[in-house]
Amino acid sequence: MSWFRFLTKEKKEDLSKGLEKTRRSFWSRLAGLLGSKPRLDASDLEAVEEALISADVGLETTAKLIGRLEQRLSKGNQANASALHALLAEETVRLFPRLEQQTPFTLPEGIRPYVILVVGVNGVGKTTTVGKLAYQYKQQGYSVLLGAADTFRAAAIDQLVIWSQRVDVPLIRREQGSDPASVAYDTVNAAVARKADVVLIDTAGRLHNKVNLMNELSKIRRVIQKVIAEAPHEVLLVLDATTGQNAVEQARQFSEATSVTGLVLTKLDGTAKGGVVLAIADRFGIPVRYVGVGEKVEHLQPFDSEAFAQAMFAQQV
Repeated sequence: MSWFRFLTKEKKEDLSKGLEKTRRSFWSRLAGLLGSKPRLDASDLEAVEEALISADVGLETTAKLIGRLEQRLSKGNQANASALHALLAEETVRLFPRLEQQTPFTLPEGIRPYVILVVGVNGVGKTTTVGKLAYQYKQQGYSVLLGAADTFRAAAIDQLVIWSQRVDVPLIRREQGSDPASVAYDTVNAAVARKADVVLIDTAGRLHNKVNLMNELSKIRRVIQKVIAEAPHEVLLVLDATTGQNAVEQARQFSEATSVTGLVLTKLDGTAKGGVVLAIADRFGIPVRYVGVGEKVEHLQPFDSEAFAQAMFAQQV
């Protein structure tokens, strides 16, 4: 399923601008090849392979893409150089897990409160993502409640307080050093009592070791389930696209520590290695739910595989 029909012209332009560094870097590596040959064949794919790796698509995913392109070219479907972007976009879309069709920033019927746990290491834009999600859900008319369960850093609590005030949604918090699971429990309890539609819980961003991470997230999940047995309904992992292959390692550790249901890739506008989105989605089979393409609240967009592929591989003119 594609969100493409939901994205406005402005959002498509924002996405294209956000991927500009990646796109320019990719095509600059192929400039010599594209300028000298009217048609490409399988022997030309080594240069394409190098360009994909340079965009941090990763070795495994690059090999998969190159293999698919080889198949298409070997069947006599020789492409001229200017059509390469279309072939890459088509094959890229096939890498992404499909999402159930649902209007962006809407909640499934019959589940209230809908509990979303947001995880990720410090510095990836996790707390900012929580604030932006709160804004988007409120814009859709939902009542939102935030939970500041990242109690290890006073800055995280303070940042969420600012977001709570900025988007005008209530926040459950305790002092620094409190038990994160207790904050999560209080937040979900309060959401039930207040009949809130959606709960967004910010968690600690430590990756000190996998065992402690797993124990901490498991405890949060257990206490939430004392209030709502099916919760959390979503676990969103926030990753910083500028960290490249480090984001892949973070995805591996968090997916082993908890049941991640969706990915949020932030700071796509700040990197020439936006191809890491492909690497993560392909390797872990976890749907990309949102991407960040700028600092503004509305720059957190629902992910659209077709729009992403077209923006990443649009031929430079």
